[in-house]
Amino acid sequence: MFDYETIRLIWWVFIGVVAIAFAVTEGFDFGVSALLPFIGKTDLERRVVINTVGATWEGNQVWLVLLGGAVFAIWPAVYATLFSGLYVAMLLVLFALFFRPAGFDYRSKIEDPRWRNAWDWCLFLGGTLPPILLGVLVGNLLLGLPFHLDQDLRPFYDGSFFALLNPFALLCGFAGLLLTLFHGALFLKWRSEGTIHQRATATVAALGPLLLTALAVITAWVFLAIDRPEITQMAAADAPSNPMNKTVIAHGAGWLQHFQTHAWMWLAPAAGFGGIFLAWKLGAGAARMAAFWSSALGIAGIGLTVGFGLFPFLLISKTDPRSSLTLWDASSSHTTLLLAFWITVVFLPIVLLYTRFVYRVIWGSVTEQTVLQDSQTLY
Repeated sequence: MFDYETIRLIWWVFIGVVAIAFAVTEGFDFGVSALLPFIGKTDLERRVVINTVGATWEGNQVWLVLLGGAVFAIWPAVYATLFSGLYVAMLLVLFALFFRPAGFDYRSKIEDPRWRNAWDWCLFLGGTLPPILLGVLVGNLLLGLPFHLDQDLRPFYDGSFFALLNPFALLCGFAGLLLTLFHGALFLKWRSEGTIHQRATATVAALGPLLLTALAVITAWVFLAIDRPEITQMAAADAPSNPMNKTVIAHGAGWLQHFQTHAWMWLAPAAGFGGIFLAWKLGAGAARMAAFWSSALGIAGIGLTVGFGLFPFLLISKTDPRSSLTLWDASSSHTTLLLAFWITVVFLPIVLLYTRFVYRVIWGSVTEQTVLQDSQTLY
């Protein structure tokens, strides 16, 4: 039904949508957890904060599993390069995520302030470290990673974990944390009342300018100071995957190339900055739903801006530009892509409908009275 070139492009879109869905849903989960020790001053207030995401955090985290599985199936060379070269960083993300199920499930089992306070800080770590590390990953994707492929197409990582912690990547990590805190505060404002609602509103008002400034600095840094490789010759887009069948120069036309060629792509950064700015203005006032969805629009715009800028690259190699992986030369076979496509077409709508059903059933403000009335079953 679809030729090899078309199905490769479709999967680039699909995986981009999954990545944005993860950022939007798990983003507010991370943000709420990271804000827990600061917005919740008493044990009851912290239980209110936790239960705003208590019914959905597990489902939201599945988007990360789906993203990893999709990369493994569709772009195995990308999966092999990332998960072998960035093994330490990936393990740190995984270990940080371990705090979340334990913190949610065990925190309220014992009525001991020391016990609960310890788990509150574990939830804080589980909500703070992943967005920082994932932000650092995005920063290094834009800079390029130190890896190369040998004649058998085996990836070899040429750097170290600490080399990933460069100034630009750390700035991206800081921006990732700010974004999740901002997004989480908007969600918390939407689902809470009283004192917690007021603190969440104040948090949104304080974080908005910081986040916009960080995004502006990152954007200027990328466009003005980071080189982007350029493919000068490659095999046909429907050819079998072989990353070495192309010629790449290290210093290309720059990150503005696609945006200058396709003016409609400017809608992505416009949505990114415009969505965050609108969310800040609305969130600092009385708006709830509109502010949250404006933030979701901003996150989608940021994700699309990164995707458009990188296209067709998936991983840029700064050690050997020719080893850089693109969606045209790092994908699975045509048969695998088609089979995965039809599986996705059948099951993804079911997942989305079920997710919508869950949010519809559990929706409503979480208050101290709600927690007291259902103290034995809520977190």
